[in-house]
Amino acid sequence: MKTKDLAYIALFAAITAVLGLVPAIQVGPVPITAQTLGVMLAGAVLGARRGFLSQLLFLVLVAIGLPLLASGTGGLAVFAGPTAGYLISWPIAAFVVGWLTERFWARYNLAWGVLANVVGGILVIYAIGVPVLAAMANLSPRAAIVSGALPFLIGDGIKAVLAAVIAVQVRRSYPVIERPQRAVALK
Repeated sequence: MKTKDLAYIALFAAITAVLGLVPAIQVGPVPITAQTLGVMLAGAVLGARRGFLSQLLFLVLVAIGLPLLASGTGGLAVFAGPTAGYLISWPIAAFVVGWLTERFWARYNLAWGVLANVVGGILVIYAIGVPVLAAMANLSPRAAIVSGALPFLIGDGIKAVLAAVIAVQVRRSYPVIERPQRAVALK
């Protein structure tokens, strides 16, 4: 791994941490935070592998006790609570966003960016977070969806669009993701 890659990984872990400075809004067992924007940006700007590693680094920093989450918490206890599934999903979500971004790279635009962010940054996070919430908080699947997904749809949709807008601009001015090897070989 190149030094440049390590710097990008650390930078996007830091961006996710900085987004935790935006105060969380408690709307039940799961707070509304800006940090999922960092997850989407990591995948959309860095690609699958580096996006995954940036969010994994962030979670390691949280696990060792740094208070990087929007609630001002950190430590292993957050991985045993009702929001653990959402946190654990972040590296996977960044990977999916990045993987889709890499697949759309030749024709990447705002629409493809939003699609990648919705699939990876919303659907993947909910698919992992909601069932863990239901299990940890002893909620029915319906109650977990009502309290752990529905209140976040509009905000997460806005974050998906914002991350796509930023990723499109980064791709135009300073592309971090390298062109897929197939595209390079075809030239």
